[in-house]
Amino acid sequence: MNRRTRVLTALAKEKPDRPPLQVSFTKEFAQRLMKHYRLPAASHDPMGGKSAVLETLTHQDMLLHAVGWVTGYFSSEENEFYDEWGISYRRVSYTTPFGTGSYAEVNSHPLSDDVMISSYKAPDPTRSEIYAGAEELVNRHKNDWFLVGAAVTTIFETAWALRGLEQLLMDFLLNPDLAEAVLDIPFRYHSEVARRLAMMGFDMIRLGDDVGGQQGMLMSPAVWRSFLKPKMAKLISELKTINPDIYIAYHSDGNIEDIIPDLIEIGLDVLNPIQPACMDPALIKKKFGKKLVLWGTIDEQDTLPFKKPVDVKQEVLQRINFCGSNGGLILGPTHHVQLDTPIENFEAMIEAAIS
Repeated sequence: MNRRTRVLTALAKEKPDRPPLQVSFTKEFAQRLMKHYRLPAASHDPMGGKSAVLETLTHQDMLLHAVGWVTGYFSSEENEFYDEWGISYRRVSYTTPFGTGSYAEVNSHPLSDDVMISSYKAPDPTRSEIYAGAEELVNRHKNDWFLVGAAVTTIFETAWALRGLEQLLMDFLLNPDLAEAVLDIPFRYHSEVARRLAMMGFDMIRLGDDVGGQQGMLMSPAVWRSFLKPKMAKLISELKTINPDIYIAYHSDGNIEDIIPDLIEIGLDVLNPIQPACMDPALIKKKFGKKLVLWGTIDEQDTLPFKKPVDVKQEVLQRINFCGSNGGLILGPTHHVQLDTPIENFEAMIEAAIS
């Protein structure tokens, strides 16, 4: 099978020649891979995969491109900086056996003061320049790859970055009208982004917010249903009106089992990433596999960074047997592959996935 056929077969819940594979990398791990494969530094695009060099070498079947607030994480290498939303960040370093990396941590919130909300002006989601990479990806790879346009951090994550996590969670209970006003800002922005990506020709749109923790949701399911579900339902409906054949994926880290039936109800096709430390992929497949395709399932918290290659291979084969024996599985790590992952473990995952 070619890449597109392989993915479409899995999405139809039919058995492909092997499960489709999708992997993303942190900047630091991508640099290690490029050195490992003796590639020039320009061979990897952390925001999209237009070059598709690493994706090709690692036998992947999907290319992703993100537009939206999440790209602000990568807008600067400075120790402290602001993105175009007025959100400030500080860069935090970490050390692994394979080197030192860093990530951008939200440091301050432009809407922490109530009086700032009514006058706040979000960036313009209609600017042609923010879609240049997406257009290039579609023009270059539409016939060869299955393409995913990502408008993740669709509502909640961008909203709490604007307002502050604790404050927004309190707003849900103490000031619901104000909470709605804050949520509407990223919702309007990312809805426009998602609609444009759908019209551009992407095969799938990936939406979502991290609303789960290790043990359960960051908010009650009732709060999610009140504030976030109606907005997601509206957006999914609009995207499927634009293209009835488009697939919709929803991303959330953590344990969100309580709202999976709601996501199915509003038209979700694919759930990502199914963290094994939070939800049992085999159980999720058993309960929801007739309605949903699972995307991810390979443990990035423990197995990939800390186990042996034989353990990685065993986990991949278990996922294929229990979650993808009859299709309905897109295989991949449950997050970007991190700097602390041994190359041997990474290659064991790829080898087991394509064998």
